[in-house]
Amino acid sequence: MKKILCFLAAMLMIPMVHAAPEFKEGVNYEVVKQAGSAQPEVMEFFSYFCPHCFKFEPIVDDLQKSLPEGVTLKKNPVAFLGREMGPELQRAYAVANLLKAEDKLTPAIFDAIHVKRQVPQSRNDVEKIFVDNGVPAEEFTGAVDSFAVSGMVAQFDRNTETYNVRGVPAFLVNGKYMVKIESITSQEQFNQLVKFLLAKKD
Repeated sequence: MKKILCFLAAMLMIPMVHAAPEFKEGVNYEVVKQAGSAQPEVMEFFSYFCPHCFKFEPIVDDLQKSLPEGVTLKKNPVAFLGREMGPELQRAYAVANLLKAEDKLTPAIFDAIHVKRQVPQSRNDVEKIFVDNGVPAEEFTGAVDSFAVSGMVAQFDRNTETYNVRGVPAFLVNGKYMVKIESITSQEQFNQLVKFLLAKKD
């Protein structure tokens, strides 16, 4: 009986050990701004052309499910990958977001590029992906150069420049802490690190 009690006590201690890991500045994260965002948030910088971003999709989905209530996960596409199509697919994300179809379009665009190897070569190719996934052509055409979409694209570029993002995927927490992806060894550690940074006050 005593052995069983000791085993159960040890098992109960394991989650406690994992719940309070030692995360260190310079090892697990960097402070990139002195003042953070007004509301708690996680921002993912990504590109549809980035194979690592494609592989990170299920990891980001898991992270989103683990976030505390009230914390938003924002996506910020960058324009510096994909040559002339980089800005075009950055704009495509904004269109999908505006039309509330991002949950369908992001997997479809990633699939076209990294699974089917059908890399879009023009705006017409991008429009076809939208149409194939239930977005009427006229809705895409009406949104792609709209003021709202152009405003989102400008904000994406400002964020990329402000936080000096030069590689993706990159994860910014509370507009202040940049996760050092190379330090992550598991989904659990990633989720815990993000939660740690969300709660960090200094």
